Amino acid sequence: MALFLRELRTRFGEYRLGYVWAVLEPVFHIGLTLVLFGVLMSRVMPDISYPVFLINGVVPWLLFSSVATRSLNAIEANSGLFSYRPVKPIDTLIARSWVESLIFGQVYIVLTVLMWALGDPIRLDDLPLLIVSLLLLLLFSFGFGLVLMIVGDMSKEIAKVVTLALKPLYFVSGIMFSLHSIPEQYHPYILWNPVVHAIELARHAVFHQYDAQHVSLGYLAVSALVMLFVGLVLYRHREEAMLTT
Repeated sequence: MALFLRELRTRFGEYRLGYVWAVLEPVFHIGLTLVLFGVLMSRVMPDISYPVFLINGVVPWLLFSSVATRSLNAIEANSGLFSYRPVKPIDTLIARSWVESLIFGQVYIVLTVLMWALGDPIRLDDLPLLIVSLLLLLLFSFGFGLVLMIVGDMSKEIAKVVTLALKPLYFVSGIMFSLHSIPEQYHPYILWNPVVHAIELARHAVFHQYDAQHVSLGYLAVSALVMLFVGLVLYRHREEAMLTT
């Protein structure tokens, strides 16, 4: 709990608007995309409100990317705490993942309520599927962040590489477009990405009419467990070295 509160204060304590920045970032992101593509995409996807479509793409992506990027400096930012024996490197990542999930969970609720207040047809056709999809995405993000934390501790240059790699990944994760709008011959190259499955399943959970036949909850679950397993194995072999560093 102490690490969680410390991360929360570190994340927003230096800003005058505090936690409002957590909502402003996705709102600005969604608003800009609506201005650029709203009219066109509303014609391409008449079965689902495009703002709702974006909310279920932008917020999951921000959750994934925030956990991944903030894991890179988790050890360096908390190195002074490792002199206390109960505090381990993995505890810092758990605290950061907890903070990000709390922030973007609240952001998702605020944006959904805002769309409902503005008269958008908000539906939750399958709330359990929505919750499970987002939890599996968080588990995958934690495992991926664990790998990045370990690799980043071994090589400081990895932070720049990851930041650059996430930019093209943004455009192939189905945030601004629907998977069924892409020709099927390209699906095998896109569907390797578990984030695509999480986003498409979230949209299907909100609107059952939304086509999600090409994605799989099972693939998302297996990807999350495999990534978590790889991260934990690497962590077990590198924990002592990270503490020494």
